[in-house]
Amino acid sequence: MDPRELLLVTAVVLVAAFVKGAVGFGFPVLATSLLALFFDVRVIIPLLIVPNVVMDGAQAIRGPGLRAALHRHRWLLVAGTGGMFAGTAILARLPSARLEVVLGVVVLIFVTFNVMDLAFRVPARHEWWLSPSVGAFGGVVGGVTNAPGFPLILYFYALGLEKREFVQSIALSFLAYKLAQFVAMSYFGLLSFSNLGLSSAVAVVAFAAFRFGRHVQDRLDAAVFNRIVLGLLGVIGAWLIVRSLWGS
Repeated sequence: MDPRELLLVTAVVLVAAFVKGAVGFGFPVLATSLLALFFDVRVIIPLLIVPNVVMDGAQAIRGPGLRAALHRHRWLLVAGTGGMFAGTAILARLPSARLEVVLGVVVLIFVTFNVMDLAFRVPARHEWWLSPSVGAFGGVVGGVTNAPGFPLILYFYALGLEKREFVQSIALSFLAYKLAQFVAMSYFGLLSFSNLGLSSAVAVVAFAAFRFGRHVQDRLDAAVFNRIVLGLLGVIGAWLIVRSLWGS
């Protein structure tokens, strides 16, 4: 990357990491969507892998209940690992234009569910079979688009988890998925030592912005801020679809 491209990547990472710190989610979908306007998706996802692992790890270990969350969601995590390998295999083979369409559709679905505040409830008796199904689906989506969040967020809301348990569960899931993605990208030749080094440098910038976002979280109107982010994502998702279809 030339200096201007590095400056652009740094700016996007700062914004996306701040958003994650301030509202608790959104780094991969926001950073990937913005950078996909300028770079190939296969370049972006390896670049963001280390910042994702660092921030999700920091969120997952905060507070008690980590062991309980691991036990409860173990089959979701196992199935998600397999789904991440399948999604990464698709990522390695799909043309860039098709990847942009998939990413754009996932982003718009994510925005739609958040704007409409759609909520479902999953009875405890269905969790044993639904958990691995959602995990596998989220893994495939995450492997292809770097944004596994919307199926997982919807599922954990549907379980009726209280706030602390929800945040820890989603962070733990993201961490497991990203570690699986790291292995999968290495296996499919999408992760080199050079972009791993760049990703590690980006992680330092991301974590600083993430910490700042957490620091100012209580001073922000989270609902208004969330609407702004969702509006931006909606525009980006639509543009990715239009641009890829227009060029095909």
